[in-house]
Amino acid sequence: MQVAKYKIKKNDQVMIIKGREEGKTGRVVKVIPDKGRVVIEKLNMLKRHVKPSPKYKQGGIIEKEASLAISNVMLICDKCKGPVRVGRKVLDGGKIVRYCKQCGEVLEK
Repeated sequence: MQVAKYKIKKNDQVMIIKGREEGKTGRVVKVIPDKGRVVIEKLNMLKRHVKPSPKYKQGGIIEKEASLAISNVMLICDKCKGPVRVGRKVLDGGKIVRYCKQCGEVLEK
């Protein structure tokens, strides 16, 4: 089975467009392409009860980020200052880059 290619990458600034955290923005911490999900820094937090272990000396209730469906987030364009659709195009040198479909700005850093 082939894993889908997504237009959202790690460290991108995104806005959540659906769900409990709708309208909030954050930085992508992790992309999980085989499940079609993303983890966004300090958003979609959940609480877990953990036993004491080498990782969690005290144990108790911890808060951590849960993943969201990648279809529920949109990339934020620096020029447009809002969520935009993203396309791909090939530059003269043969490099493939992402661009904003609203203003045409190349989104690669």
